[in-house]
Amino acid sequence: MPNEARVIPLRPPGARPQAARPATAPPRQGPPAPAVKEPLWRHLVGDVLRRERLAQERTLKDVADEARISMPYLSEVERGRKEASSEVLAAAAHALGLSLGDLLSRAQGELVRVTSRYSGGSRRTASSPSSSEGLCMAA
Repeated sequence: MPNEARVIPLRPPGARPQAARPATAPPRQGPPAPAVKEPLWRHLVGDVLRRERLAQERTLKDVADEARISMPYLSEVERGRKEASSEVLAAAAHALGLSLGDLLSRAQGELVRVTSRYSGGSRRTASSPSSSEGLCMAA
């Protein structure tokens, strides 16, 4: 018996690929506009770490050694490719002379700045009065 493939049609023979729409259906308007993606937290934190390191004119190796993090891993964190633990983020921040709170506060400020561009300012910003000020992060 030769190797033969059996094809099972998904549509009955002669069926059209797209069924006719009822007369009451509204006309298509074209594809919806793509939703603007908000940045990921790891990208924001990585950007803050990298900007601070470069502002201090320090090398990746120098900061990684002081933080006791491998240089390739710190590079991945800075590029937003790794979701670093709070211990790693604290070590990197301390190596740069920042507290973990400073790092997260700067990342939150960046998040507010970036997302306000997407929403046209309709979201609550850091300067809005609120009953609960501050940053809450859960893992």
